[in-house]
Amino acid sequence: MSDLAGRVPGLGALDSEGMLEAHAGLPDQVASAAERAADVAGLPAREQIENVVVLGMGGSGVAGDVVLAVAGPYLPVPVTVVKSYTPPAFVGPASLVFAVSWSGDTEETVEAAGESLGQQAKMVVVTGGGQLAELAQRAELPLVGVPRDLPEPRAAIGAMAIPILVVLESIGLFPGASRWVELAVAQLRRRREQLLGGDSVAAEVAARIGNTIPLVHSSRALGMTAALRWKTQVNENAKSPAFWAVYPELCHNEVEGWARLADVTRKLITVVNLRHDGEHPQVARRFALVGEILAGAVADVCEVRAAGEGELAQLLDLVMIGDFVSLHLAAQSGIDPGPAPVLTRLKSQLRQG
Repeated sequence: MSDLAGRVPGLGALDSEGMLEAHAGLPDQVASAAERAADVAGLPAREQIENVVVLGMGGSGVAGDVVLAVAGPYLPVPVTVVKSYTPPAFVGPASLVFAVSWSGDTEETVEAAGESLGQQAKMVVVTGGGQLAELAQRAELPLVGVPRDLPEPRAAIGAMAIPILVVLESIGLFPGASRWVELAVAQLRRRREQLLGGDSVAAEVAARIGNTIPLVHSSRALGMTAALRWKTQVNENAKSPAFWAVYPELCHNEVEGWARLADVTRKLITVVNLRHDGEHPQVARRFALVGEILAGAVADVCEVRAAGEGELAQLLDLVMIGDFVSLHLAAQSGIDPGPAPVLTRLKSQLRQG
């Protein structure tokens, strides 16, 4: 893991924060996160919980998206992801709220966590420190630590998402989560070997995107979460615009918009289809039919297919491929994938009032 620079040609000295090593470490990050969460004490009883809420923003907030996509369809209680300052009005004593923040100082999450406690919610904190860790200590809340040696929140998706799944299993809401984690780790290790090899799907897709804007399409909550992650990784690692949409919804609006500006969009947009097991048969047909509509209206249409056993494995497989695509795009443009100066400046301005 110490000599990876040459595995993404052109990245080398550009990568000031070690984002390549961080993203390549996802399999081990997932495994260690599961271990850290396995012995969390002070959890509520299963019969006390009527709903689950995950609070988080940006690279931390994607943890909630993963939980909603992977566990949501199987949990006996509803899951809500909140990316804002205010928890839902229904949050109360029967709510299990996860407050997730890599830094522990994300202002939206800190405020929403405080309000949730004010509404008597039960809470588990997942953080690397800051105000949330202090809140957990004061209120004697269960706390799962997040390693702070990772360079950026977006490089900590496993460290923040996996503990939630394991805690849900410990409570009795998501039996079998540990086995899904094991299967995901196995697939991620296989994928890492491929991504760091000479015949990388990520390098191929990045070359096809080139200087165009990626529009990522997929389906179901699994694919929606992967597509959103691809978009945000291109934004932050490659410092480039990117967009996403999901089937079948895009067939009720987006498809109508491709004809009029085709002379422009065919120079600007590359569509990336993220495919996975469990697609509805009609969605599979829609991929083919929309492909015909897009012919001549976009620069290219790429397809990436998930591998692995289980929905967590397939979701994180697509996530890891997208992470590497964003690194290749950064290298192609001579951009350091680590620092996010616009985000840093905006947060600073907000703190100044």
